[in-house]
Amino acid sequence: METLGHIINGFDVALQPINLWYTFLGVLIGTVVGILPGIGPSASIALLIPVTYGMNPASGLILMAGVYYGTKYGGSTTAILIRTPGEAASVMTSLDGYEMARNGRAGAALAIAAIGSFLAGTFGVLALTLFAVPLASTALKFGPAEYFTLMFFALTAVASLSGKSIAKGLMAMLGLIIATVGIDLQSGQQRFTFGIPEFQDGIGFIVVVVGMFALAEVLRGMEKLQSGQADAPMRIKGKLWITGAEWARSKGAIARGSVIGFLIGILPGAGGTIASILSYSTEKRLSKHPEEFGKGAIEGVAGPEAANNSDTSGAMVPLLTLGVPGGGATAVMMGAFIMHGIQPGPLLFESRPDLVWGLINSMYIGNVMLLILNLPLIGLFVRLLYIPTGILYPLIIAISVLGTFAISGSMVELYLVLFFGVLGYLFDKVEIPIPPLVLSLVLAGIMEQSFRQALTISDGDPLVFVSSPISATLVLMALLSLALPFLIPRLKQAKAQETD
Repeated sequence: METLGHIINGFDVALQPINLWYTFLGVLIGTVVGILPGIGPSASIALLIPVTYGMNPASGLILMAGVYYGTKYGGSTTAILIRTPGEAASVMTSLDGYEMARNGRAGAALAIAAIGSFLAGTFGVLALTLFAVPLASTALKFGPAEYFTLMFFALTAVASLSGKSIAKGLMAMLGLIIATVGIDLQSGQQRFTFGIPEFQDGIGFIVVVVGMFALAEVLRGMEKLQSGQADAPMRIKGKLWITGAEWARSKGAIARGSVIGFLIGILPGAGGTIASILSYSTEKRLSKHPEEFGKGAIEGVAGPEAANNSDTSGAMVPLLTLGVPGGGATAVMMGAFIMHGIQPGPLLFESRPDLVWGLINSMYIGNVMLLILNLPLIGLFVRLLYIPTGILYPLIIAISVLGTFAISGSMVELYLVLFFGVLGYLFDKVEIPIPPLVLSLVLAGIMEQSFRQALTISDGDPLVFVSSPISATLVLMALLSLALPFLIPRLKQAKAQETD
């Protein structure tokens, strides 16, 4: 009953006019930031910290939280319309979202992304309200070995995106190779930097994804223009809203993605990208029509978007209950907590219940605002598809250059965008799938560090990766994930022979 009283008082804080304004301002900024590739929630929240200095702590944190989960909505817009993911987790959305746009269903893709984001975000906040404290203790059981096996399982899930050719799918290993560029965090030695100072920080994810998705798409379009085979502008087919059949296919994906996203979000360092990968691979394996994935399956938009948004609420669990940031954005938010003289951790719920529950309850309100903000804009967003290619392609290049250059102001990164754009164009020519490479790049950093830390702790004993029930289960799931692409066709063939 005491907790219920704190929750009710939290709504009193969240519904104050000034906090409603900061909630709206945060989700609006987050939506805009999500649309622009490269900026991301971490940089945006960091820029807002000086602005919130001197503000009421609850108002400042509500503003920054709004930016955090608002970016998840915006990132899907450009991923669907122009195949330019606004953030890492939106890569999965671009696979089927862009194909839906090419098939004339851009409005439906944007609508299911908004609805799935709202439902998953609301589910995540509800789960945060009910289960934050008990689930936080579970997250503490994840050590380096458990994190490595989780990344390994996620990497095997990426293998499901390799298409028909397993050999071509192994090109995902290039992502692991690219991730080794930079300074080794354990030894401090430079690796594969070739004397280029800009390579010391590694090759950024945004550089690779903007090049291989956005710029490669422009190069393909320019080739068609030169050959006189340019595609006609993408047109809208049917209503902008989702149909009953599309909703029937999406609701299960949204439910599963919401659960996956929240559980992955609780694990510090895991992030929405892994959640969206696991959601996508889950939907593809459960689907009765897996061949439609990558060609415009609406479940391929609904599931990852739900996982991506539910993850943000999950990431707040270790931050608020343990004082452990779950990722870059929550690490910056933790700095904001400390700047305001508040120490996140187990005592926070007792010492400042008004702030904690005011922040959590503002997320309910913010999700409603995001839905109201995004749904009416669908009609405006889809008009982008009618822009002539002579204007659209320079627009895509401008957004890509702006998003990349804004991160570090380095010309070297712009050259890298061009390099990966050409590489993505060549991959498309020989039908090598790009998503496994890009997503393995995301997983590689934490995977390598967890692997080396686990072996250091165990004095080099590889059995450390199966020494706990969690890691052993994840290894088993990874092996099963690798075996399924071989087993399923043979089982179907055997079943067909029995039927004959």
